[in-house]
Amino acid sequence: MLKNYWKIAIRNLVKNKLHATINITGLALGMAAATLLALNILHGLSVDQFHEKKTQLYKAFHKQIQNGEMSVDNSTATPLAPALKHYPEIKNVARMQFNTQLLRYQDKKIPAYGNVTDPAFLSMFSFPLVAGDASTALKDPNDIVITQKLATKLFGTQDAMGKIITTPEGQTFTVTGVLKDLPTNTQFYFEYLLPWSWLHDQGAWNVQGTATWVELATGADVAALNKKIAHVGLEEYEAKHPVLAQQTTFLYPLTKLYLEDRFENGLPAGGNIDSLRMLGGLGIIILLIACINFMNLSTARSEKRAREVGIRKVVGAQKGSLILQFIGESILMATLAGIIALALVNLSIPYFNTLTGIRLVIPWHAPLFWIAALAFVVLTGVLAGSYPAFYLSSFRPIKVLKGILKNGNALIRPRKVLVVVQFVCSIFLINFTVIYQKQIHHELGREVGYVKDDLVYHELTADLKRNNTALKNELITSGAVESFTESNATVTNNGGFESGLKWAGMDPNVNPGFALFMENGNFVRTNGLTLIAGRDIDLQNYPGDTLSCVINETSAKFLGFKDPIGQIILDEQEHWKIVGVIKDMIVGGADETPQPVLIKGATSPGFITMRISRSRPFSENVARVEAILKRYNPAFLTDLHFADKDYAEKFRWVRNTATLINTFTFIAIFVSCMGLLGLATYTTENRTREIGIRKVLGSSVTGIVSLLTRDFARLILISILVASPLAWLFMHNYLARFSYRTSLDAWVLAASGGAALLLAFLTISFQVIRAALQNPVKNLRTE
Repeated sequence: MLKNYWKIAIRNLVKNKLHATINITGLALGMAAATLLALNILHGLSVDQFHEKKTQLYKAFHKQIQNGEMSVDNSTATPLAPALKHYPEIKNVARMQFNTQLLRYQDKKIPAYGNVTDPAFLSMFSFPLVAGDASTALKDPNDIVITQKLATKLFGTQDAMGKIITTPEGQTFTVTGVLKDLPTNTQFYFEYLLPWSWLHDQGAWNVQGTATWVELATGADVAALNKKIAHVGLEEYEAKHPVLAQQTTFLYPLTKLYLEDRFENGLPAGGNIDSLRMLGGLGIIILLIACINFMNLSTARSEKRAREVGIRKVVGAQKGSLILQFIGESILMATLAGIIALALVNLSIPYFNTLTGIRLVIPWHAPLFWIAALAFVVLTGVLAGSYPAFYLSSFRPIKVLKGILKNGNALIRPRKVLVVVQFVCSIFLINFTVIYQKQIHHELGREVGYVKDDLVYHELTADLKRNNTALKNELITSGAVESFTESNATVTNNGGFESGLKWAGMDPNVNPGFALFMENGNFVRTNGLTLIAGRDIDLQNYPGDTLSCVINETSAKFLGFKDPIGQIILDEQEHWKIVGVIKDMIVGGADETPQPVLIKGATSPGFITMRISRSRPFSENVARVEAILKRYNPAFLTDLHFADKDYAEKFRWVRNTATLINTFTFIAIFVSCMGLLGLATYTTENRTREIGIRKVLGSSVTGIVSLLTRDFARLILISILVASPLAWLFMHNYLARFSYRTSLDAWVLAASGGAALLLAFLTISFQVIRAALQNPVKNLRTE
């Protein structure tokens, strides 16, 4: 019996090539899209879940009122870790600070990213060593643990253990361990680890730039512990840093750190989990559209299979066996679609990885993957084939053998509902795609507050510091550079954060946090910032500017000064005089409200920023700058960065996300249109005799086209009416996440609905017009 079912199923596929092609292609695209999204979701859910002690690992955060809101930050003071170690509920602590080095071995110079950390880090986290002892690898100040990839870059195939690595500053490190390369599903990124003792600085309570990790003892109650540590360091704060005494400390679990990394008013408010849910919803919508295609096309062909069902029932077939047969056919088609889907996923994964910035792989060798794939195929087949199976098996043999089949409600109404559901999903996705692109363009069109064109910068290395004066003079006299400044950070990146300032007439309830820059002069001119009052820092002409500062408009509003110039800001023991006010500039993300900015006249250089002259072609002047830098920077690598590219990099993720959304929305619409094409084909086939009679009686081609498209247009209009309010509500909630957001205009709904209607008409027009142009005599003779 089963063999006979398979024969019939294969015979139907071969006989109805158009139906099979549309169904299998639609299912394959839907399954491929859902698989890619599912792999991405699984990757997100697995981030840092591989650590053996994950349930005991926490990160220290602190929160306090800033800018009128409860602010949460995970940059903590260095002394916090030793203070936490005194609590019996805490087994281990590990501090971590970001670090970069130019590592040298023989004639090789390798720039690398790493972390300075406590020795306990290697026992707390599951980053295994392939060589060396985790308990002693970071014991001495000059020890270094490197990854396998970095070991290969430095030493090739040689054994890395015991090798001596140097830096241009004259530091030496001994390789005491080699780490297995970090997995892709982790938030940590480093190529080497240095021991905390290497810093020779235990830091201060008011300098908060350290990540503090904690391993709890077995059975520790984190809620009770958070109450105990809430005011750790309070005595130190009250004695020396009273404003910081307002902040409270708490521990946040590693298991939630990636998925729920966004806080509002001091409480977790989602994060990456929201994106994963959105991707999951997108995958379900696309797969649902593909399954609806299958249902619609299968029920549309009911007349062609009705006689088969009637004969089978007459000769004794039971309803259950017919349901099994039809579901078996849908599972067969889902299996063929699944094979095609796997091929599509395999081909598209490199492109998908490039856009998402993660490295997804298909686990071909994992038995669980094949079990899940088989279950997915069967579930899709059952989902897509259940309604047609129950529908076809419900035919009464007497009626179908007499040709009495068309009874409007039972046949037509469910199919129309499915078409409406399908296009509601598609129109919803079109609306979201439009508003997502509108938000991106809104952010891109925002005034950044500085001139990023012709602006380049370079790290201020030890060689460049030694040759500072000669370097600056030659850059200016060469004609390649028209302006030059040194600062702790570039204008495209926030260099630091400062709070706890005091000033005359301050509101005690206001504690603004400032984005902090430190410069030695010419910062405003070089970066193209706009002065609206006062002047820039100028240490050469105003030696007292080492205690002067420039603020932006938002800072001036928080400070409350009618005329900020000459006013004093107290930073613990130092008094900073405001000498200039600039227009607001974008420091963080382009979707955020302007932050208060404080630019101090202090010598803490980390970068040199240059504005390239337009006296010659840009590329020629850049080449001159690089040549000068190389001459004064012999021990280091010369690597110029461009402000316009750095700023564009802030939008890389959102642009790539937009490309993904566009791609999957196109797939959803394409699959929907394929289904509509199939329905139009079967509709015109079933109405061939009617079309012929109408033409004989004098109907025009336009009238017949209007007749055939009217029902489809009505369904699309209903879909627009249902989808529009749903899309409006979703988009309103989506835009509410952004401080700087675009407007939600009615034209978005109108354009999305119009686009859906146009696409639907273009899809069915060829088939409908062809049917209307056919010779009625030939049609009637055939019928």
